[in-house]
Amino acid sequence: MLVHLHVKNLALIEETEVEFGPGLNILTGETGAGKSILLGSIQLILGGKTSRSMIRENASYALVELLFQVENTKARESLAALDIYPEDGQVLMSRKIMDGRSINKINGETSTVSQMKAAAACLLDIHGQHEHQSLLYGDRQLSILDVYGKERILPAREKVREAYREYRACMDQLKALDMDEEQRNREKAFLEFEINEIEEAALIPGEDETLEDRYRKLSNARRIMETAQMVHGMTGYEQGAADMTGNALKEFSRIVDYDKELAPLQEALGEIDSLLSDFCRDLSSYMDSLTFDEETFFETEKRLDLINSLKAKYGQTIPEILSYQKEQQEKLEKLQKFEENFQFLKEKLVQSEKILEEASHELSEIRKEYSKQLDEKIIDGLKELNFADVDFSIRFDRRKNYTDNGYDAVEYEISTNPGESRKPLGQIVSGGELSRIMLAIKTVLADTDDIPTLIFDEIDTGISGRTAQKVSERLSYIGRKHQVLCITHLPQIAAMADTHFEIRKSVQNGMTSTKIQKLNEQEQTGELARLLGGAEITEKVLENAEEMKRLAKETKTHLDSRDCSVVSNDVSMLPAAG
Repeated sequence: MLVHLHVKNLALIEETEVEFGPGLNILTGETGAGKSILLGSIQLILGGKTSRSMIRENASYALVELLFQVENTKARESLAALDIYPEDGQVLMSRKIMDGRSINKINGETSTVSQMKAAAACLLDIHGQHEHQSLLYGDRQLSILDVYGKERILPAREKVREAYREYRACMDQLKALDMDEEQRNREKAFLEFEINEIEEAALIPGEDETLEDRYRKLSNARRIMETAQMVHGMTGYEQGAADMTGNALKEFSRIVDYDKELAPLQEALGEIDSLLSDFCRDLSSYMDSLTFDEETFFETEKRLDLINSLKAKYGQTIPEILSYQKEQQEKLEKLQKFEENFQFLKEKLVQSEKILEEASHELSEIRKEYSKQLDEKIIDGLKELNFADVDFSIRFDRRKNYTDNGYDAVEYEISTNPGESRKPLGQIVSGGELSRIMLAIKTVLADTDDIPTLIFDEIDTGISGRTAQKVSERLSYIGRKHQVLCITHLPQIAAMADTHFEIRKSVQNGMTSTKIQKLNEQEQTGELARLLGGAEITEKVLENAEEMKRLAKETKTHLDSRDCSVVSNDVSMLPAAG
């Protein structure tokens, strides 16, 4: 559950910390006191958008921290799937908002907004002022049914998804093959041309490099010969370096006997003479072998042009060209076997559609089985919320096409008055009625929902009197199985609080600030009196508030005693899993 909230520099909140308790946590306050800011701070952890305008005036950043005590096994498993593990049973999520960016952390480690959103979704669920409008959409109605019967529906739905993936894969492959004969012939001709062009070239890996070396040599043969001749003249025996070195060595040999220190110099000069002789001999041999063949040059140039043109079409290297040829060959073989492949895929599609149909039918039947139970439970819940003569049913239709969620399309139908036939929700219910229907559904799901903390923002919209009392009892019932945070303006709901907080706005030193204060028993009575009496709180109003608080305690005691039998009956009504 959510045990601690810390908000700093967010809108009107300078800094506040709240310790929430188990059960039903009620938050009340004057209009404009900042109730929406508190809810907005929690929504930031759920991935809500940030902006510079959220930061309090004259502050450089805003900070929201939520500390959860995670005891729910399912919640722990969901977090583990996200690679998040509670430390001492706790998970701390924080979001620091600065100009143009935010820093998000889970247990001190930096995370992305999407990671934080996924983690927070495992731990809390916010029912906002307008969320009940989602009940008007078929997909939302179907998801509620799936959550209710998740023990059997979710495994069946996964089978449908696997079957649908296979079905779509076959459809896509058939679509890729779906071309007329003329188009196939054009494609075959084009593939054959490319393959033949590469085959006729008879490419050899590495030959392009050899040819480039040869072309470079042949295209520069004249310059090579002229330079080689010039160098040979400079280093040869006809007044070249070799001739002069030989003469030098003869002259040096005449004086070497006069001084022993001249011997190493004579030896070095001899090596130079030997090296020059070898160099001149090798250079002369190279020059003798150097020839320029016009035909060889032409053939080399022509081959290189061919290879380069293939590179421009099919790949940067010869191995890439050969790989492309192989790919085109495989495409050609598939086209040549088109009829065989097309027939095979048609048969595969029929089989995969049959499997999908069976899986979708099985899923639909399970949903219908659970829908009958959900019908009865929602009717019971609506009667508890002051719908005296309500009739409710989930109607099933079949979609025209398969989806990865089966072929079911559902419509919630309701009649709130005797003698009237059931009609879709959007045609007959008001905003207040829709809000109560959502609360009835939340109550039903309370036994199966794994999310530890539920937040209701003004679930009391459009209700009053006896209906408000019924809503308060439903919220208290949900609070027996979950931690509930509820923002309300109705005293009937506030009186049922297990923990009560007041959100108050004040002005200090010319700055407006919002504070959140936990109320003791006496303060709770005072706040109830304010909700009952408005601006003037008389003794009579205080007595009414005390009486309301006393009756709320009796009601909660009654709910606690009834809870065991209700849960027992609920469990016995569920079909066996699997």
